[in-house]
Amino acid sequence: MLWSARFSSSDPTVTGPAMKFFTPAEVSAHNTRDDLWVCVLGRVLDLTELAQKNKDEALLLPLLESAGKDISHWFDPETKDVCLFVDQVTQCRRYYTPRGRFVDVPPPGPRSDWACEHSTPWWRDQRYCIGLLSHKTRFIRVVNTLTGQEQRLEVCSEETLAAILDRYLPYNNHAHSYTWRHAGSDLDMGATLEENGIHDDDHLLHQLGLHDDALCPALLLHFTDDLS
Repeated sequence: MLWSARFSSSDPTVTGPAMKFFTPAEVSAHNTRDDLWVCVLGRVLDLTELAQKNKDEALLLPLLESAGKDISHWFDPETKDVCLFVDQVTQCRRYYTPRGRFVDVPPPGPRSDWACEHSTPWWRDQRYCIGLLSHKTRFIRVVNTLTGQEQRLEVCSEETLAAILDRYLPYNNHAHSYTWRHAGSDLDMGATLEENGIHDDDHLLHQLGLHDDALCPALLLHFTDDLS
């Protein structure tokens, strides 16, 4: 599945070690005030703390209504700030917030209750960034050749096999004790599916009029003696 995320992990605003990738389905599950995630220009932000400590319901409402969703269209991909427009009455530039002004967006005019020396707005605050939204997800089947158990997973195309193994752990606590193979060859756990020669054929499925998940490659798990 292809998702438009106008952001990449090479962006200079992303620092530190390689970040975790999330599928849109994972983000959409966090859609309440007590568990609030959003996507902004490809980044996944956990705004739970922000929502819990902010008492202005009117400023929170646009975020609560958009919890679990991609709100990249609120922002300019070049400036990575809230989109601007020119007010036809005042001829001044203002923040474009059609869903209503939200947290950290300054009011359109002078107000005594607004601190001009405001701290970093949440969309620029790296504390809230927990990972990146996958640009492309795909489905795979993980088959345990010892037990015959088969698990279908939606994974991020940017993930290494080691990260996919972590996704599979809830279904098999001993997944590290297996050799992962495909088409008769051992897989490089430090490489992606594509780098392991497991190509994404979604474009061919589209040409045939089939759904993206109609063909799921199978990764075979072969048991070894080490029960770690």
